[in-house]
Amino acid sequence: MTTTPVVRVLGGLAHDAAHPLTTACVCAPPEVLADRPDGTVVRSGSVVAKAHAPGTEVPALAERLSLAAAPRLAGILLPPLPGPDAPPRGAADRVVSLWPYGEPVDPSDPDAAPWEDAAVLLARLHSTPPPLPLPAMRGPAKAARAVARMRAALPGAPATAPVLAAWHGLPRWARAEDRTPEDRAGFLCHGDLHLGQLVRHPAPHGPWLLIDVDDSGLGDPAWDLARPAAWYAAGLLPSEVWTRFLDAYRAAGGPAVRAEGDPWPDLDVPARALTVQTAALALAKSAAEQRSPDEVEQLMIDACVRIASLPPELVSEPSS
Repeated sequence: MTTTPVVRVLGGLAHDAAHPLTTACVCAPPEVLADRPDGTVVRSGSVVAKAHAPGTEVPALAERLSLAAAPRLAGILLPPLPGPDAPPRGAADRVVSLWPYGEPVDPSDPDAAPWEDAAVLLARLHSTPPPLPLPAMRGPAKAARAVARMRAALPGAPATAPVLAAWHGLPRWARAEDRTPEDRAGFLCHGDLHLGQLVRHPAPHGPWLLIDVDDSGLGDPAWDLARPAAWYAAGLLPSEVWTRFLDAYRAAGGPAVRAEGDPWPDLDVPARALTVQTAALALAKSAAEQRSPDEVEQLMIDACVRIASLPPELVSEPSS
């Protein structure tokens, strides 16, 4: 196990929460599940401790944790466990939350990926009236940060030109420079939907639930469909999988897209924004690692080339 101070503190918190002090401990050492700039996650037994990103706004996170704990969201979001009210000493002043452990999606078995379950959970989330005041969903802000990171990593580099061109073709609200249109701004949104945000709880055979509310809030629900839509448009997600996902979302009454017909008028802008975000992060990461973009990263960069060169009504159509 990585022995950074944050990891050690999280391991201790998870261990103490998972084991009553009166119980003799014969468990395995804490396990690092993730250690990234945007969050460090450590598991001990049935409990997971998460150190949120440095600079996390505590009031906004508290509102998001309250959302995950709200009875109205039971069966949709994994609820947090009671945890520390302040950053523990040794956690580098990072806010910490505690969660029950859930079994994640198996990345080695893509055919068993729960796309329909994810779609139904999103439809239920988007259709639930907000149970409390919430901040804005952070999808547009994350896209803007990705572009800023790419610019800082590759100032003036020709490789960034198609990504920036695709970025500047988006409306101001999608670049976090203006407010989301009011008719699309009041829905409960996850804010960062991908298959890594689903777990079975209780593990390993419980129902699927959504996790990680760091980006959740009020906004345009189409943003939560944007990543699979962008992957489909770039050729990374097979058409049959996309169709299963979209049909399940529609059958569950999800409001992000019209009930039938072409979904792209509703998904076009968010899907373009997620394509730009993914391509920008790919260029920034590959530059930091002094390598060329890999095959998957290059597909998203190539998608930006198409977005920048095609007429607006065609920019998000899937590639043949």
